[in-house]
Amino acid sequence: MGCEGEVWRVHSAGGPVGEILIDDADFPWLSGRFTAGPGFAAVRGLFARELALAERDDEGHWEEWERVCAEIGRRVSLSSPDGPVAEFLLHIQGDRAWFRWSDEPFDDDAN
Repeated sequence: MGCEGEVWRVHSAGGPVGEILIDDADFPWLSGRFTAGPGFAAVRGLFARELALAERDDEGHWEEWERVCAEIGRRVSLSSPDGPVAEFLLHIQGDRAWFRWSDEPFDDDAN
């Protein structure tokens, strides 16, 4: 896919959240080693909450997951080596991150 070895950046209004060194591309997902930046502490809890909700299987949890994903999208941005992407779904756990992205907004049912 040609993305392996690229560095993608996660930003917030407060500055760098972290970098992702891509080491695996399995369309539509990219994944890699996450190195936290100074802004990660402010959003760490959101990413932990998002993953916890994604792993649950009880009634109503997907609505909460969607709200948390929307909050992540409001608080951080994702940039490829070519610049910011329009939309993304990003998971961060420890020193790993995996995501899908688009130059165009996702359809409502794409998440």
